[in-house]
Formats: sequence, C-alpha cells, structure tokens
Amino acid sequence: MTRVPLLSDARIVVAEAGEEDLVLRPPSPRESLDDVAQAVRDALQFPLAGEPLEQLATRGGTATIVIEQPSLPIPSVHVGPRHVAIAAVADELERLGVRQTTILVAGGLMRRTTPRDIGTLVPPEFRRRFKGRVIVHDSEAEDLVELGREGNVALRVSRALVETDLVVTVTAAETVLHGGPAALLASSGREQLRAAGALSLLETSASQGWRLAVAIERLLGERVPVTGVSLVLNLPRVAGPFAGYPYDQESIEKMVRSRVRRLFQLAPGRIRQRMLDGLPREQTAAAVYAGTPSVAHTEALLRGTVFKGVELDGPLDAIVIGIPPTTASLPRERPNPVNAAYLGLGLALRLWRNAPPLAHGGTAILVHPFARRFARPTQAPYRALFYDARTAGDIEAMRQAEHAAVADTNAIAEYRAGRACHPLQPFIEWSACDATTHRLGAVLIAGCRDAQSARQLGYVPVHALSAALELARGRGAERIAYLLAPPYFPLVAGST
Repeated sequence: MTRVPLLSDARIVVAEAGEEDLVLRPPSPRESLDDVAQAVRDALQFPLAGEPLEQLATRGGTATIVIEQPSLPIPSVHVGPRHVAIAAVADELERLGVRQTTILVAGGLMRRTTPRDIGTLVPPEFRRRFKGRVIVHDSEAEDLVELGREGNVALRVSRALVETDLVVTVTAAETVLHGGPAALLASSGREQLRAAGALSLLETSASQGWRLAVAIERLLGERVPVTGVSLVLNLPRVAGPFAGYPYDQESIEKMVRSRVRRLFQLAPGRIRQRMLDGLPREQTAAAVYAGTPSVAHTEALLRGTVFKGVELDGPLDAIVIGIPPTTASLPRERPNPVNAAYLGLGLALRLWRNAPPLAHGGTAILVHPFARRFARPTQAPYRALFYDARTAGDIEAMRQAEHAAVADTNAIAEYRAGRACHPLQPFIEWSACDATTHRLGAVLIAGCRDAQSARQLGYVPVHALSAALELARGRGAERIAYLLAPPYFPLVAGST
C-alpha cells in the first residue's frame, strides 16, 4: 500500500492508495536552457512564421510589449525565464532603434496589477533602467478600440495595441487561454472575456476563447505588425523540506516519514501558510519559439504537453485532488470555495488532451475544508455567488446574479482601482468548473468544514477523505487515481 501526501489547504493529508489505484505525478523537468535571453534573440531572428523582428521594428518608432500576469504555473517564482524574456525583448527593440517601448500588462478580469506589484513582473535590474511606459489594461476603459466581430461578439482591445508601430507578445505557453494570442484577448473588454470558455485547456478545437483570441490577432494584424515570443516552461521545483515533491517517489516517502511534517501539522495555520509561501522555488525554460503569436504558442504548447504530460491508458472512475492554500490568480491568497473548486475542476481537470481523464459519470474528490472566507477587498466579488441559495443550481438565478454583479458600480470601481477582481471573474471561474462537472456523476469535498457552502455550489460535503473514497467506491469506482500537485500538469489520454 502506497502512502500519498496531499495538500488540503495549509495541511498535509496522507492517503493510502491500494494496489489497483494510480498515483499520478509529473515527470521530472527536462534539460533547461542555459541562456534564456540568447534563446529569445535567436528565436526572434528565426521565427516559425512571419518576418524577423529586425524587419518589423521601425527605427524611431514605437512598440508595445504585451505581457500577462504570471498566474500559471502554480507555485510561481519571484524571478524566472518569463522575466528574463521580457527584458531581452525590450533590449532587442532598443538595439533596433525603437524610440518608445510600452509594456501592456494584460490581466483580463483579474485584479489589476497595482503600481507596487508592477515591479515584480520584470527583473529588478531591468526595472531600474527601463525608460518606457507601463500600462495596466482596464477591461472597463471607455476608449477600447473595436477591431471587428467574431460571430456575435464585438472585439474591442486596448488602445495601446492599435496606436503603435509594432505589437510583441511575450508569454509562456501554459494553456490555450494563457499565453500567445490569449494575451491579446486579455487586453480586450469584459464581453469578449466572458465569452472565452474552453472544455479543454490544451485543445484549440474545444475552446471558444482560442477562436476569439486568434480573431483578435488576425484583425489586429491588419492594422499593425504582430509577432510574439512563447516560452516552454519546465514545472517549478521547490527546495526545503518538500524538495523533490511531487516528482520523486523516494522524496515523497521521506517527506511522509519526516518529523518535519509532523511538526508542520501541529503548527498554527498562519505559520504553516508562511512556511509554504517561503519555500525556495526554481523554474527553468526548456525551449523558446517566436513568430505570429498563435503559431509560436501552438508549437510551444505542444512541446510543453509532451515534456510535462502524463499519459493515461484509459479513463478513470474517480480522481483525488489536493487543493493548495493559494488562488490561481494574483495576488496569491487563501482560496475561497469558488477558488478552491476552480483549482481542482476548472484547472487540474481541464488540462487534458485527446479525451477527459474521468469517465462520464465519474467522481471527482477535492480535498479542502471549503471554508467561506473572502479576503477583503480582493475577493469581495465572490460573495455574489452565495447571496442566493439557488444561484449554483438554477441557471436563471445565476444569470440574475451575474447581471446584478455587472451593474454594481461600486464593484466596478474597486476593480478599476486595482483593489479587487472584476465582478464577472467569479462567474468565469464557476463556468470553468461547470465545463467539467456537467459530465461527472458527483463532486465530493473531502475534509469539508462548511457543508452549506459545498451544498450551495452543488457538491457533496464529506468529513474525511476515507469516507469520500468509500462513497466513490459505492458509486462503482474501481479505477481511482491520486493527483500529486501542484504543480498541475497535462493528462494525455492514450490513442483509443
């Protein structure tokens, strides 16, 4: 019998996997690039599609570098390959004679990056010498420029993408909704962002968000040259008492037996949170591609799926996912129930390719206390999902709650001031969860301490993980898997 440590908020729950159960862990990171900056320069000189940067840049002109908030992967690092790539692109534009460079922080509907946090998106040395502008995108801005339409969706983007001589995206290829042309989508208005869903985060054919992003890229390219850099990031590694987790089985067994784990369990919640937040982290890049954003991003995403993915030889009946004490967006905070559900259902279980990992009617077990806590003021908009007990289970009630949230002028003002996420963000996360749950038989919350919050979201509260596993087996689950995460990684169904 294999002992499996799972994060449940700021605690560690040790499960005992049977002989027939699967333990899913990501492969160890592959070889990394020694010089990311040089790899970026080489990629810009020899792009996969489109012209080299030196032919696109206008001497004496302007350029806009589009970057995203580094919300993925989890956990994040203070300075990583993404930071180095941004500095390398800006330096290359300066070398080519670009007069003014603007960095556009495209955050979609997440909390707008504050002036205090902007410096964390680039290397410290680059921050001190950068002389250009930094603009944080506002999806509620009145001066968004309409590019055209895709179906019944009007495509409006930040003026900084249009009033320039060149647009360069610098992102990491994490999903079809994170990186590449999705950075341009994250520079659009709330209507486009609300329509940008996806059944799978790794397949373009199952993503309305990808289609909208590519449409923005195409229409924007008719006005200004557009190119991009996409990085293939290796999964992050942590040091300290959790070194080797979740890649190495020997390290996992050592952690389970460790006295440090026992002391960690006895520590107060705030101290456990600080210990987890303070763990040293390292992240490297495996490859860099350049070209039109959709082409470079697609190639990088495919390579990343091969490097980081785990292949399944068939669908699972049930899967157990530990939920860490962090949100999937910045700033990193203790998650509320919607955040916790999104990490398991909207992120981990949407990172699939070829076929969903769970069989139709399967069971997802999320290990988390599910306490209704909302960090103020950043998570205040999430309370809208709990005002009415009908909200999660009634489509009309959900629609009414969403319309009321958008009409809340105070909530919009808090978003524009950078104090909270957009009031639509909780509904986007809930829709992402629904993209997974609509084909499941049940979602069990193991270790739940707030049964009402779980039931209100349509889930089944269970006191302990052992009881949740018994419920899953009672529903006919024979093939049960334990997902060792974070970091979350691709699940690739074998050819069927």
